Amino acid sequence: MPEPAPAPRVAVLVHNDAANDSRVLKESATLRAAGLDVRIIAVERRLKGHAAGLTQLAGGIVLERVPEFALERIAPQLTRFTRRGGDAAPGEPVAPPSAAGAPSARTDSRTATTPGPAARLRRRGTAVAGDLGRRAYRTIELGTYWWRSARAARAFAPDVIHANDTNTLVPALAVQLLARREGRRVRIVFDSHELWRHRNVGERRLLAPLLEALIEYVAVPRADAVITVSPSIADWLQRTYDLRSRPLLVRNVPAAGPVPERAQGVLRERAGLAEDDLVIAYGGRLTTARGIEETISALPHLDAHVHFVLLGYGEADYERSILAAARAAGVQDRVHLVGAVAPAEVSAALADGDVAVVHVQPVCLSYRFALPNKLFESIRAGLPIAAADLPDMRAVVEELGVGEVFEGSDPVELAAALQRILASPEDYRERAREAAPDLTWEVEAEGLLEAYRPVLTGEDA
Repeated sequence: MPEPAPAPRVAVLVHNDAANDSRVLKESATLRAAGLDVRIIAVERRLKGHAAGLTQLAGGIVLERVPEFALERIAPQLTRFTRRGGDAAPGEPVAPPSAAGAPSARTDSRTATTPGPAARLRRRGTAVAGDLGRRAYRTIELGTYWWRSARAARAFAPDVIHANDTNTLVPALAVQLLARREGRRVRIVFDSHELWRHRNVGERRLLAPLLEALIEYVAVPRADAVITVSPSIADWLQRTYDLRSRPLLVRNVPAAGPVPERAQGVLRERAGLAEDDLVIAYGGRLTTARGIEETISALPHLDAHVHFVLLGYGEADYERSILAAARAAGVQDRVHLVGAVAPAEVSAALADGDVAVVHVQPVCLSYRFALPNKLFESIRAGLPIAAADLPDMRAVVEELGVGEVFEGSDPVELAAALQRILASPEDYRERAREAAPDLTWEVEAEGLLEAYRPVLTGEDA
């Protein structure tokens, strides 16, 4: 009796450590359950405790982290040029606060002096060198990942490469080209988690946007399938790259399971709140342009027993800036950073909130087209939604009737929307709980499986 054919192999490329990338983990689990041999090829992040090597995940998925580029291994004396306060380059230790930008404890108005031209020139030169060092570091770090992930993927000999975002397309194309020379076909599935060329970078870049555009113009039309997270991004990709078919929509929604009960929430306990306090919940990464500052500014316009509780993680410097903003607004006792939970536990952890703010500032086109997973996690938690007026978020909130959309970024407008919801949340909460059982990853993953249909059915083998 002939042995069964080996399962098709899928190399899932992602330029992070994959520890908390819920989309990558859910997609990999879905593909494994469909009978594919799945290996996630990510990158080491030693400072986070995720070392290079092989790890066996649940369900038979293998996670391989390739070694990261670490400057301190080669030239420790140069690492100071790759750091900027708490914003360390990947794999680098975070520098402690420096006295260079602020007076020391012994400096006062009697001893402070205005730096002369030579000192200003030295500072300017140091700043320029530091900026160039950080840019060079990031370039080398990415190039190192490209090389090492391509080698790892080629050794795995995949039938499909699942390329998560534009920064994995180069190794995907390299492996495909090398396989073609060996007479093998390797398909590429491009998974656009955001609109990469128009994402929130936060600094002026010259050459990188041109390189990213070139990579996408070469790679995206060559992909065997394209999937993405929101209808607007799907339309943009099809229009920009003249794709024959619209990219498949696979929104990042929670996995199926019992709808959380309010008692499962952790926000009140972690924040030390009373049962009659009202909670504005935020779940997700703590970073800029996510409406955190605007929500803090809205708090003074709300009753004193309304608190803002943030569930998530962020850079230490940014967390300090959140607390500073709360102090400046006079609401420091009403803003609570309560840490993070595992990705699969977010909805349950949010369940004892009273309203969720999903407020993405449209500072870039990718944010304008956002359809973040915290929107769906909050709906699954049974929370009414106060959502920013962005096209894809508005469509979901209004279609499901789970909250209100506020226009603009005026804190007074946000406070008014929150007040309306808090005054009568029952209908919104009921509709959220009604929507949750059907708004699951298992339903959403049909688009993912559609992209893999040729592999699963053996078409064009």
